[in-house]
Amino acid sequence: MEEGRLAAGKSTAAACNGWIVFEDEAGQSMTPPRARTWGRIGQTPVVRVRGRGSGRVSMAGMTCYRPGERSRLIYAVREYQGRKDEPKGFGWRDFRDLLVRARIHLGGPIVLVWDNVRLHLTKPLREFIDANATWLTVFQLPTYAPDLNPQEGIWALVKRDIGNLAAADLGQITRVVKRRLKQIQYRPDLVDGCLAGTGLIMDG
Repeated sequence: MEEGRLAAGKSTAAACNGWIVFEDEAGQSMTPPRARTWGRIGQTPVVRVRGRGSGRVSMAGMTCYRPGERSRLIYAVREYQGRKDEPKGFGWRDFRDLLVRARIHLGGPIVLVWDNVRLHLTKPLREFIDANATWLTVFQLPTYAPDLNPQEGIWALVKRDIGNLAAADLGQITRVVKRRLKQIQYRPDLVDGCLAGTGLIMDG
C-alpha cells in the first residue's frame, strides 16, 4: 500500500470510528525454522528432528488497531495432515468467517489491509466484501510488501518460539503455535510493537 493510500485508509477508519485490521497468513511444516542457539566453541549445534511424515500448520492472523483502544490479535490455526481430500490451508470461507468473528469481537466497522494473493481476490470473497460494505472496507498492500504488515511481526515472534524445535509430531507444533499466539493476545504491547516495526503511525 502506498503512503497516500494508507492515509486514506486511516481517514476511512476515523470517519466510521472503525478498526484498522492487518491480515496475513503463515505456515509451519515439520522441518523447524533455524534459530540462534548456544553451543560449544568450534562445535556447530545439531538439531535432530524426531518427527516423521508430512503435514503443515496453517495460521491466519489479524492485528487490530484503533486509537484509544487496546490493540488486539485475532487468529485461526488449521492442521493439514496430508490426508486425501483434506484442505491444505485456508479457503475463502475461512477468511469470511474470520472477518465475521473479528467484527463481533471488535464491535465496530473494519478497514481491512491485506495483500493481493489470489485467494483474497476470489469472486465469492469479493462478493462478501461488497455485500458488507456498511462495516467492511478493504485496502490491498502492493505485491511483496511484508514490511508494511505488522502481522508479519507476529509470525516472527511465533516462529522464534519454534526455532530449532524437534517436534515429535504435527500436533506438538500446533500446540506450541496456539500457546504462543494466546500469550501474544494478552500482550497488547507486543501487538503495538509490531506496528511500530513497520514505521506506520496510528493517528489519534
